[in-house]
Amino acid sequence: MLTKTQKQNLVKDLAERLAKIKAAVFADYTGLSVAKITELRRKLKAQNMEIKVAKKTLIDLAFKQAGVGEVNTKKMTGQIVLVLGYQDEIAPAKTVYEFGKTEEHIKILGGILNNKFFDGQTIISLAKLPSRQELLAKLAGSIASPLSGLINVLQGNLKNLVYVLSQIKK
Repeated sequence: MLTKTQKQNLVKDLAERLAKIKAAVFADYTGLSVAKITELRRKLKAQNMEIKVAKKTLIDLAFKQAGVGEVNTKKMTGQIVLVLGYQDEIAPAKTVYEFGKTEEHIKILGGILNNKFFDGQTIISLAKLPSRQELLAKLAGSIASPLSGLINVLQGNLKNLVYVLSQIKK
């Protein structure tokens, strides 16, 4: 059991972290083993994200203190874990969603994007979107495709000219 001072320090620390986030995802981790939580923590850390576990009232106080969106975790069921993303808005949702495909014990309950709370279904929809890098790669491919087609056409004309000249020479 935490003392009042420890709880205040926890809320202060969480509020400081919340002030830096681009996105946060709430998930129910009831029934998830410690080994699986550690595995999720490692995956998140590799992508410059982190996971925080705290009581619902402390999470609410931290969000209020940080001024990051209106959150009411009392409406959420189960034990809540908070996944914080500092670089990409979609990455926390995508990582938790992908992890949830193999682990049925973790469920997305909602999330914060641009200081607004979104329900679980909206966050899952965002998690299914391609990543920023995938979208940029598709855009680059779309831009390069007509150029490579033009190059092929121009090379085809040169090849045909060489072929015709070689036929005339015979």
